Amino acid sequence: MLNVDDRPRAAIQGGEEELQQRLAAFNRRRLHPGLPEDAWRAEIENDAAFLVIEGEFIERERLAVAARAAAAPTDPDGFDAWLTDLTATGPGQNDPLFVWLAESCTMAEMKWFLGQEVAGEAGFEDLTALTQVKMPVGPKLELARNYWDEMGRGNEKGMHGPLLETLARRLGLDARTEATVWESLALANTMAALAWNRRYAYHSIGALGIIEQTAPARAAAVGRGLKRLGVPTGDRHYFDLHAILDIKHSEAWNAEAIRPLVYADPGIAHAIAEGALMRLRCGERCFARYRRELGWRPDETGALTQPPVPA
Repeated sequence: MLNVDDRPRAAIQGGEEELQQRLAAFNRRRLHPGLPEDAWRAEIENDAAFLVIEGEFIERERLAVAARAAAAPTDPDGFDAWLTDLTATGPGQNDPLFVWLAESCTMAEMKWFLGQEVAGEAGFEDLTALTQVKMPVGPKLELARNYWDEMGRGNEKGMHGPLLETLARRLGLDARTEATVWESLALANTMAALAWNRRYAYHSIGALGIIEQTAPARAAAVGRGLKRLGVPTGDRHYFDLHAILDIKHSEAWNAEAIRPLVYADPGIAHAIAEGALMRLRCGERCFARYRRELGWRPDETGALTQPPVPA
């Protein structure tokens, strides 16, 4: 049933937090299975208004990275090297937050961080499934192989999503949308928009691919932090798994999905580059906000420095 609180006009009345909360509610509704209702016309009208608001947000994000993306080479070898270099030079890479999580944070601080990450998780398997629609055969097959891994290769106990849910349940994480900073919601909203709207399909290829490429080091750091804090191996398996598996996923994604697309149509390279940079920029914003919320304070240069290690 359409709720007054879902009316899209309110999404542009407030600031960024209000916008991302509204878009998050919109995504929960449109991505979850439902049943037809008598008010389906009103639902379509509501969705149309939200799609415009979503489009304005995504275009703002895209234009923020367009100049850097336009400098990417459009030949397969050059583009592959440019994309690989983002692991070192892309927005948010080597953020000091993750060394701190691995070596110094308290359990309460780790739980707050994980709550934000769980709330901002858009569901990699679902995003991959949406993205692969009508893609050429080679890239479609690679996305299918990645999807099958995310789904535990048909074994429920090996599904990646439930592994994260298990950790959230065991640690009692607070992953309510209303307790989530807008930067984390914006990350999930961006990923959903790229995968859902076919005009951004190649952007979604880039955004998903850069997750696979840059996530292993961060996952490994979080896994080390959880181990240091005494979280059992089984509960932290999600992060330990992605620290290793995503390296192989990234190599295959670049070789079997991105390179063939760029080879077939060099013009696609800049859309893929924009998607990758959009995703990294979302992460960079999250990491900076997390550090502020977790007590990092600016030094004389303005850089945030970590809080003292508890005695």
